[in-house]
Amino acid sequence: MAATDRFDEATVDHDVVTLVVPADGGYLGVLRTATAGLAARLHYTLERIEDLRIAVDEACAMLLVITPPDAELRCRFEIGPQQLSISISAPVKDGARLPSPTSWPWHVLTSLTAQATAELTANEATIRMVSQRLAGR
Repeated sequence: MAATDRFDEATVDHDVVTLVVPADGGYLGVLRTATAGLAARLHYTLERIEDLRIAVDEACAMLLVITPPDAELRCRFEIGPQQLSISISAPVKDGARLPSPTSWPWHVLTSLTAQATAELTANEATIRMVSQRLAGR
């Protein structure tokens, strides 16, 4: 294994990765793949990796219906010593609303992550998700 390929806990405990993609369903695979890659680097199980991929997909789907044409999705991954935080933001159309916290999309997010929250301003919506890292990893 090359030195650059070695998993080094010190280098991933405070990393931030930001991806910006067009707000188009055709680009969600990029965000799902990045999510899986980062979670794998943190030694998440295959089941937890798939859960995060689904959660990111669901969060993006919630945002895509309220974004204007030609908008971008901004996905920020924050890798901390105890958790992986994922924030997905997008500009919104006038009068946009996120689904109710009791809706199916929110049920999916809260079932697949340790925490899921949303913020909606006049100009932007952000969905934040947190996944706890397993002890000893």
